[in-house]
Amino acid sequence: MSGKTPMRMCVACREMRPKKELVRVVRTPGTEDAPPAVVMDKTGKANGRGAYLCRAAACLERAQKTRALERALECSISPEVFATLKEQLGGE
Repeated sequence: MSGKTPMRMCVACREMRPKKELVRVVRTPGTEDAPPAVVMDKTGKANGRGAYLCRAAACLERAQKTRALERALECSISPEVFATLKEQLGGE
């Protein structure tokens, strides 16, 4: 007997998909020593504010263009961070 499949929405294309099909991007909580950082959460359980994206590079580009990821994480994201996320998406 299996339970319900958890569904999440991609912040770029706004499509509901099973959680396992999406990638979680997290804004880590900042400390006195380190400011908040935006990273890809491979485990899906990292601490911090999270947002979900499809694994397609087009969704990441759309999220950057429309600032959807920045709104979801409530912080500004530098182009270098988007480049790192794109590189990590391509490696999966």
